[in-house]
Amino acid sequence: MKEFNTMAGAQPNAFLILKGPVHARIPCPVRKPFLENPSMTKPILAVSIAALALSGCVLQRTYDRDIGLERQINQQLLSEVNADEVKITRMRDRLRITVKDEIFFPEGVAEVGPRGKTVLDKLVPSLQNVTDHRVEIEGHTDNVPIGAHLRHLYPTNWELSAARAAQVVRYLQAQGIDPGRMTVAGHGEYQPVEPNTTEEGRQANRRTDIDLIPIYSE
Repeated sequence: MKEFNTMAGAQPNAFLILKGPVHARIPCPVRKPFLENPSMTKPILAVSIAALALSGCVLQRTYDRDIGLERQINQQLLSEVNADEVKITRMRDRLRITVKDEIFFPEGVAEVGPRGKTVLDKLVPSLQNVTDHRVEIEGHTDNVPIGAHLRHLYPTNWELSAARAAQVVRYLQAQGIDPGRMTVAGHGEYQPVEPNTTEEGRQANRRTDIDLIPIYSE
């Protein structure tokens, strides 16, 4: 097979060329940190790269597969996407489904409510089919301190965000999703996507991310 060498000094949006067999490769934009790119929170579908292989950019067949997964989930959650309650973002190394906390949880409560269960039920068929993906549930809050009436349950937003993510995982497990593929993370108020200085910003920061991350075999 032909081999080619690494392109030195490549720009962020250039093709990434690595030494190895020749395959169809996809351009690899650099993933932006939180708040560096405010427009990242605006589109329903962000055009980025679905996954990275361990040694470089995704192969064409992997890219095509993840494009199909994105379209399938977008169709399953079409009404929620159109209502701006759910956002689907195809990132460089994962497909992210972001759900506003008002859909999943009543304020100050960690149990998934009826609307949240409806959204998760729509996702279950896709999650059952993608056995070659990990499912990572990440809880996020705004920076408003926990009220005195709830502090005995959730001393800080760390505990609240982790408890909410764990409730989503427990519900998915009850619907038959393999728990061995799922992980829980609670980030509290420390990964905002908008400033917490306005009610709109705080509302955007109260969210749950469901990340689908390809599992690559060595």
